[in-house]
Amino acid sequence: MAKAFMVEELQIRVHGAASLPTVVYLPGLHGDWTLVGGFRRQLAGKARFVEFIYPRTLTWSLEDYAAAIENALAQNGITSGWLLGESYGSQIVWALVARKKFSAQGIILAGGFVKHPSRRGVRLMRFTLSMIPSKLLSWLVVFFAKLASWRYCHSPESLANIDEFVARRTKLDCQAMQHRLGLIAGFDPRETARATRLPVFYLSGWLDPIVPWPLARRWLRKKLSGLAWR
Repeated sequence: MAKAFMVEELQIRVHGAASLPTVVYLPGLHGDWTLVGGFRRQLAGKARFVEFIYPRTLTWSLEDYAAAIENALAQNGITSGWLLGESYGSQIVWALVARKKFSAQGIILAGGFVKHPSRRGVRLMRFTLSMIPSKLLSWLVVFFAKLASWRYCHSPESLANIDEFVARRTKLDCQAMQHRLGLIAGFDPRETARATRLPVFYLSGWLDPIVPWPLARRWLRKKLSGLAWR
């Protein structure tokens, strides 16, 4: 049975026993746990799975995100584990590693990166998102929901969360995503990544709308001796 808690505006949910290995999931640009149901199910009984919903803040820095997440984890007695950063979440991973307060046992980058290989592209995406009319954004969300229903047809957990995913895509949510894109464009954790001695695993699909994964993977393979990729 999952436990759910609220820390200010940051939401944390913990699945599984404390005796199991811990995986801390930091979501991507969308900022919530609505699309990770299938993966959560795969880890059931094998790992304690910790997941978050980010606040829709327009002011937080990546340091603020990391500090809030550390505090939420500590309040729930979670002081160590693997960090799983999906896309934007990988930037929070590096901020957590740099702070050295949470005892990370390893890093998994799921479509993640260190310094984004195309900051100009990130800024263009941020500008484009700011120019999308509300009606068009609503249509795109509905289209994605239909696509997700087909994609996750064999994952009841993910299907159950699609309505929540759609409901969370508000105007403020869109502004929060724009803010997160701005944080990506201004962040360079390469020194932290070079210095880490943690095992790092890199996962990617064939297409990622946030980061060109061949460029991200090239830097990781050259600079991180402990990297494994799939």
